Amino acid sequence: MAVAVAAVAPAACGSPPERPPPAVQSVPTVVNQANIVRVRSALPDGYEVGDLQGPVSAAALWGFGSGWTATPPQCAVLADPAPTDPTTRGLSASGPGGTLFVVAATAPAGAPTPEVVDQCGSWAMRFGHTTAEVARTEGPAIEGAQTIAWQAQARTVVEAGSETTADAWTAIAYFDRHVALVTLVTDPGSSDPPLESGFAAGLLGTTVATLRS
Repeated sequence: MAVAVAAVAPAACGSPPERPPPAVQSVPTVVNQANIVRVRSALPDGYEVGDLQGPVSAAALWGFGSGWTATPPQCAVLADPAPTDPTTRGLSASGPGGTLFVVAATAPAGAPTPEVVDQCGSWAMRFGHTTAEVARTEGPAIEGAQTIAWQAQARTVVEAGSETTADAWTAIAYFDRHVALVTLVTDPGSSDPPLESGFAAGLLGTTVATLRS
């Protein structure tokens, strides 16, 4: 009898088997494009602010009308990430330092492929008498988002062969099947100091956080 008890005792005294930790269920992020109106408080003081809605492309904000072209053509997606989204919402703000545009739209296809981004380190745009040479720059770091940024100087030939120019900087963030972009357009001939691209980059981060809240 003692032998039988000794054989069972170790099993009775052993620690119970560890249970696997409960699975953590991720809660999908809710993005509300209507929250774009809250970005007003982050715009420069004294700027005149208006609303944007309907499909909006970065190219249009630069002054390129319908029918503009990109060279190489695959780079066009960088300037028009949500060409047909009727739910697009945004803000425009103009003042002495330039014009700011903040836009939010759905982007079910997500960000451009790495191959397209690599092929578009520099590219060109054209619409009528307006052209721009575009150079990709480093996008701002935003947690949970893929960002792309570029800068250009748009030139328009007007009467008698004279030119008007505008400096443009755009950054786009792709996140949660949505896209947010901030564009800053400044006049190099203005006597007022322009807003810096760093301000616009910070505004993009604010916009993404606001849309997620």
